[in-house]
Amino acid sequence: MTEPIFWLSLSLLLVAVSLTAVLIAAIPALQELARAARSAEKLFDTLQREFPPTLDAIRLTGLEISELTDDLNDGVKSASGVVRQVDQSFSNARKQLGKVNQGTQGVVSGVKAAWATWQRYPAQRHSESLEYQKQGFKKES
Repeated sequence: MTEPIFWLSLSLLLVAVSLTAVLIAAIPALQELARAARSAEKLFDTLQREFPPTLDAIRLTGLEISELTDDLNDGVKSASGVVRQVDQSFSNARKQLGKVNQGTQGVVSGVKAAWATWQRYPAQRHSESLEYQKQGFKKES
């Protein structure tokens, strides 16, 4: 058994059997790998079809949100302007009420003074007419 051709052929036979066993064992793995490659290809095709419109929709949504934010900011500025005007109107109304109050106090004081004078005047008038009558004079009306 020292024949080299025998050992060479036995080695070649064992290598062939080993390669056959490896190929038989690798066939299901290669089939699964092929299925995974097909699934990945389908996924990539779907992403290629769906991703750009989705990105466009997201971009448009961002733009709409920006526009709504600008509109909201404008509304807030407008509302703050209205609040400022209302506050200024209230301040003006307070000032005018203060002036009316001062004027009313003057009128009330004037009416009180007139009433007091009016109340004294008939008494003075009555006493003067009594004095004239005592003296024999008649007061002309």
